[in-house]
Amino acid sequence: MELRAVIVEDEKHSRESLKNLLEEFCLNIEIVGLAESVEEAVSTIAQLKPDVVFLDIELQTGTGFDVINRLNNIQFDVIFTTAFDQYAIKAVKFSSLDYLLKPIDLEELQNAVEKARKKKNQDVYKKQLETLMLNLKQRKPTLNKICLATSDGFEFIEVNNILYCKAEGSYTKFILKNKETILVSKHLKEYENLLFEQDFMRVHNSFLINLKEVKKYIKSDGGYIIMNNNDSVSISRSKKEDFIKVMSALMDT
Repeated sequence: MELRAVIVEDEKHSRESLKNLLEEFCLNIEIVGLAESVEEAVSTIAQLKPDVVFLDIELQTGTGFDVINRLNNIQFDVIFTTAFDQYAIKAVKFSSLDYLLKPIDLEELQNAVEKARKKKNQDVYKKQLETLMLNLKQRKPTLNKICLATSDGFEFIEVNNILYCKAEGSYTKFILKNKETILVSKHLKEYENLLFEQDFMRVHNSFLINLKEVKKYIKSDGGYIIMNNNDSVSISRSKKEDFIKVMSALMDT
């Protein structure tokens, strides 16, 4: 299946570099349009109806998200590009959407193209984009919803509904307030980085907890935490002091 692609990038060098990488190293992809501003991107995409859009997040005339906001009935995949691993990229990760950091790694580019080549459930994809736009509207650095990729598809979860996350080998199990559990094929470290600014803390190699859902801390038996659902969570000796400090600060806010 040949993919028709549009590149939205305001720097000529980056635009041409990505075009050359795609044409030389990615099979069955045709660059049908180039754009360097929000206005030009909206017009080009609406006119050409590509299969995939490589969308720079930071444009001189606005952002890639402005482009998404102004398009109706999105029927293409979006692969975001950026030179900065920043708040916007965290929002993209929360939505389980693809992104590429500049300078673009060839293997990551090829992987992103192949994922775009596989037909997605368009309704689910629209939900991912909606989740992204919702999170971007919130006051930084708060992110309200997270998209979890499971073996069955995607789950869209309110962050404040997560009690804690538990490492299950190379997988992560999410334990939610409604007693549901979700198993995701990503390492706990991935979610530690994503949820750090959402009042989550890695208190043990196996546990990442929502600090707002802590019921009590028990000092005996080496110390452990009781969550609001009465589950017991282990805490590492090296984490106890930081945990107490963070909880004290959280209570004062």
